[in-house]
Amino acid sequence: MREVAVIGVGIHKWGELWEKSLRDMYVESALNAIKDAGVDKIDSMYVGCMSSGLFTGQEHIASVLADYMGLNPIPACRVESACASGGLALRQGFIEVASGMSDVVLVSGVEKMTDVDGNAATYALGTAADQEYECYNGATFPGLYALIARAHMEKYGTTLEQMADVAVKNHDNGSHNPNAQYQFKVTRDQVMGSTLIADPLRILHCSGITDGAAAAILVPLDMAKSMAKGPVIKITGSGHATDTIALHSRKDMTFLNATAVAAERAYKMAGVGPKDIDFAEVHDCFSIAEICVSEALGFFENGQGGPAAEAGKTRIGGEIPINPSGGLKAKGHPVGATGIAQIHEVVEQLRGAEGDRAIKNAKRGLTQNMGGTGGSALVHILEVV
Repeated sequence: MREVAVIGVGIHKWGELWEKSLRDMYVESALNAIKDAGVDKIDSMYVGCMSSGLFTGQEHIASVLADYMGLNPIPACRVESACASGGLALRQGFIEVASGMSDVVLVSGVEKMTDVDGNAATYALGTAADQEYECYNGATFPGLYALIARAHMEKYGTTLEQMADVAVKNHDNGSHNPNAQYQFKVTRDQVMGSTLIADPLRILHCSGITDGAAAAILVPLDMAKSMAKGPVIKITGSGHATDTIALHSRKDMTFLNATAVAAERAYKMAGVGPKDIDFAEVHDCFSIAEICVSEALGFFENGQGGPAAEAGKTRIGGEIPINPSGGLKAKGHPVGATGIAQIHEVVEQLRGAEGDRAIKNAKRGLTQNMGGTGGSALVHILEVV
């Protein structure tokens, strides 16, 4: 297989974008990536999108977006793996470039979530859970992650304060991100006093409903070295795994096994381990998710993710900075785009980001993107070469 690099990335400010359509957001981010890469052709494209049919009434978006980009008759494919759709789009593009099938691949993600009301959005997101055994009985994602949180608290002594500290840290990072949906800081007391959604989770433990898109350009490493004007960013590891979709079918609902397996595969491909990662962008759809993910990735022992957050180990300047972008919590979570936005942040950091959320001297970053309550997971490792 050929070695693969990310040569361009693109995004736009996320939020409740009433004035922009799904295709408008997509084109803006994709053109930003193309401009950043300095390429004049695209061989193929992958679009991560969870549920454009339920959110906007538009299916067949690979054709729609290729047409709107002016790229027809390019081969284009929509990729779906719930909230991990963007990460899976990246992996498919990575495989295509590595195999030699294409030289320049546009990998992207998009979701327009605010064109429907809250009930419709809840229904659309709920399709990523087990319809017959979870949703039929009234479970929603806040409810399912509340079960994970409660189980983690009972098993390891994780506290409400520790979960609140995750949200505080990510809002602090997001307040410095010009593309974030929620550019404001919160305190521990504000998180713990916010509206109860599903005990013990409160609204400030939860990611929002977001409109957004992100894109990246993948090319062979040799091509990137000949074209790049700055640091060359190589994808050194890619891991993908699945788990049972329903929580009740798992041996331990506090442990994200698909993330652990995907990470093991990515670490092995890259020839590194958890201690070799300088920073990470992970799937903090709820504050408890970041705690569980930090354990599944091997950054902390099981049960120590909460104390690590409380001790500041995951803050910028800490032992392993997590979500310098603000994560899903502050940056936003347009579900199909999240995995690609994580790549955008890692690439920008590895290029030498500046400002209050910069990771100094970062050489290797990791992304973790998952669907549902962890029924699917993607882990990628990128580093400067």
